[in-house]
Amino acid sequence: MDDEYQGKTFKSGNSVALRLPKGMGIPEGTEIRMVREAPMSFRIEPVDAPRRKIDISGFAGKAPGAKLIPHGDFDERPSTIARRLAATDK
Repeated sequence: MDDEYQGKTFKSGNSVALRLPKGMGIPEGTEIRMVREAPMSFRIEPVDAPRRKIDISGFAGKAPGAKLIPHGDFDERPSTIARRLAATDK
């Protein structure tokens, strides 16, 4: 790769920081590892397995033998009963 980028370090809290240009193609939120190869010479590489979010919305009702409890089997909260009675009295 013969692309060359120039940057300038800056202070961020108690650290020295360096912004990586978007043109380098590193996606936002990528966890990286920095390896010092020599004084002022570093290699950056992605951490082995990035954390991913799992969409569980398609699993609803997929457990064999699991049955939904009917809504009527739950006791209502006293505050819910009072709110319902207050609404019917108006």
